[in-house]
Amino acid sequence: MLYYLFDYLNKMFDVPGAGMFGYISFRAVLAAIFALIIAVWFGKYFIALLKRCNISETQRDEKIDPFNTQKKGVPTMGGVVIIVAVLLPCLLVGKLENIYLILMIITTLLLGLLGFVDDYIKTFKHNKEGLNGWWKIVAQVTLGLIVGLTLRYSPATVMNEVVTTRIENNVEVVYKSPSVKSTQTTIPFVKNHNFNYADMFNFLGTPYKYWAGWVFFVLMVVLVVAAVSNGANLNDGMDGMAAGNSAVIGVALIVLAYVSGSYVWADYFDVMYIPGSEELVVFLSAFVGALVGFLWYNSFPAQIFMGDTGSLTIGGIIAVSAVIIHKEWLLPILCGVFLVESLSVILQRNYYVFNKRRGQHKRLWKRTPIHDHFRTSMDQVLKIDPTCTVKFQGSKELHHETKITLRFWIVTIILAALTILTLKIR
Repeated sequence: MLYYLFDYLNKMFDVPGAGMFGYISFRAVLAAIFALIIAVWFGKYFIALLKRCNISETQRDEKIDPFNTQKKGVPTMGGVVIIVAVLLPCLLVGKLENIYLILMIITTLLLGLLGFVDDYIKTFKHNKEGLNGWWKIVAQVTLGLIVGLTLRYSPATVMNEVVTTRIENNVEVVYKSPSVKSTQTTIPFVKNHNFNYADMFNFLGTPYKYWAGWVFFVLMVVLVVAAVSNGANLNDGMDGMAAGNSAVIGVALIVLAYVSGSYVWADYFDVMYIPGSEELVVFLSAFVGALVGFLWYNSFPAQIFMGDTGSLTIGGIIAVSAVIIHKEWLLPILCGVFLVESLSVILQRNYYVFNKRRGQHKRLWKRTPIHDHFRTSMDQVLKIDPTCTVKFQGSKELHHETKITLRFWIVTIILAALTILTLKIR
């Protein structure tokens, strides 16, 4: 709204300073500041509201918490704070007609609603399992289809696969390939890191390979949305863990979105130029600002938990923003912590079930998701399952959740830097 107001003032009355709203960098900084302030201000009153309504967390893992950290009574559903703090700045300083911004708003609202229903069932219906897993899958698949089909059929979602800038007669000249619909994506650690999904189906011939490429792309979108949103959900197990990791990931995505939306930087890094994707910088800046503001209350000792309302939403935002700029294959690196958390749960569950059928109680780790492994002792495991054995026990030294959280942040920072660095490996 402010963007359109100041754009009008600049064009009609040439008001000094009004033209600054035409710069992505200026609006991105404003969005981050607004989001942080809203999260801190609104969070205070929202926590008080949740306490009055007795919407709080039950004691989690009380029997195996070595540090006896009391979490009972801490308000949950804090993801509402993140959602509000993200959307309001975007409405204020964003270009609301931008198709990519619209997709991000839809993502935030849809997954926010999904997580809210899940938290509602857990809190008010006293059902620890929450929403049936199939409903979560349906919602994630629906979102993936919306994003994938929009990128396929919307006339506004085009790219220039090749962009070259040269200086000719002291004038910068930009050479662009035609604006096209493309399934081209960025692959890390290869010389030519741009790959077109359609090329996998060359054996089908033209035009069938392009249709097959788009089908594969849409399926990839669905997979990425489901994987990252669930990974973020699993990572949300310690005070400040998911919010801090996601903020770092958001900063990296800001860089990638800026590169994709600038023909100069797209040429420099040899990636596809996606007109309009620079608006993601504004949205993601609000996203990072909201997460940092949420950490004001979510850092140890947490005054509020984000719940599934927050974790599913932030995972979906990360996934969809990466898909929009065709950087989904960078997510295994960038979201490496989420990936490891998810794999630890999958492997642990299958390993335990396999051995249980043979009459044995065996685990790979003391607890999963993997961050819980580092604060759990064997004595605590044996209190629950006296016959259990653990294959990878690791160090006997136990770590407080603050130390584990900080170390996971450091790992994510390294992975974020590596993700950006891959653009230069060619």
